[in-house]
Amino acid sequence: MVNSPSLIKLDLHNNTLNGPINPNRSVMTRLMSLHLGSNNFHGPIPHSMSSCKSLSMLHLGHNNLPGQEEQMPTGVNLQFRSLKVLSVAYCELRGSFPLWLRGCNMLQFLDLSRNRLSGSIPLWFNRFKYLFYVDLSKNSFTGGIPKSLTELEGLIDMNISLEGPSLGFPLFRTATDVATFGYNNIWSFPPTLDLSYNILSGPILPTIGNLRRLHVPNLNRNHLSGSIPESLSGMTNLEILDLSHNKLSGEIPNSLVQLSFLSKFSVAYNELYGEIPAGGQFMTFPYSSFGGNNGLCGRSYTPCQPEHAPTISPGEQMIIFGSQFGYGVVTGFLLTITICFMSGWILPRGSPFGVLNPRQTDTS
Repeated sequence: MVNSPSLIKLDLHNNTLNGPINPNRSVMTRLMSLHLGSNNFHGPIPHSMSSCKSLSMLHLGHNNLPGQEEQMPTGVNLQFRSLKVLSVAYCELRGSFPLWLRGCNMLQFLDLSRNRLSGSIPLWFNRFKYLFYVDLSKNSFTGGIPKSLTELEGLIDMNISLEGPSLGFPLFRTATDVATFGYNNIWSFPPTLDLSYNILSGPILPTIGNLRRLHVPNLNRNHLSGSIPESLSGMTNLEILDLSHNKLSGEIPNSLVQLSFLSKFSVAYNELYGEIPAGGQFMTFPYSSFGGNNGLCGRSYTPCQPEHAPTISPGEQMIIFGSQFGYGVVTGFLLTITICFMSGWILPRGSPFGVLNPRQTDTS
């Protein structure tokens, strides 16, 4: 059956199959869907799989790779022009982000989570016109969030159709509360950008506000710094926003109360300060959403101290001039008297003690 040239879908997931993945390239040219997840396969994705020209769905997640750490293939020769779904999660793969993905222009769903991938996130992410689900969580990616991630048309343009054929097998997503959801269709997944549990640094770019179609941005457990962009308030479809455990500073934008669909929110364990916004969904978020920020106050979290004008004690109010001013006045007065005496303004010269002799006459 596996060697049949008419094979279109192959689902062998959730078995105890092991050994390397080694497809028969000559008879799998029409294969569109391949699910080998939840087995004990080991070894990298073989280059021979590039012969599967029609492959649109590839699921290799949850393979144990016993006794070794396999490299994610980076060669540009491994390309799947028709690939829409790629899931290689939970495989302990190491290496950098695969360069061969540049040729997968039809990609809609990408899950490389829970591996040991490192290096920077590539600048060419905006090549994926239809990509609306990105999960790179629980890796070791470094550097900043590239601007290209905020230019994904599938998360910007509300008119791009993301519908496609049925997966033919369920795909599972683990939410932030550890709940697991299964989906049989690509478009049933919530539009997601999950970069949590990495080593990303730098600011959250204001251009992230362009992703108006995004439902779940998850950026927690990184080293992100700077302020929370005001532009997030324009992402009206947000359901979950987790920015916790970073180094964000400044105030929480009051405009975020406009996000009427926001059901889960966390900025815990940052360096934020100021008053917590009141109104909208913010009235429903628990104390834990704001914990670990010593400068935050408001609501039932920590009462904000009212601002008062500086107070002056009664003793200070009665003092108009200080002692130094008084010493200066006395010194100046004595100096003035001395000069006047010396100049004859007070005691005329030639008349002792300044008294005129009445017998003195004008000799002229």
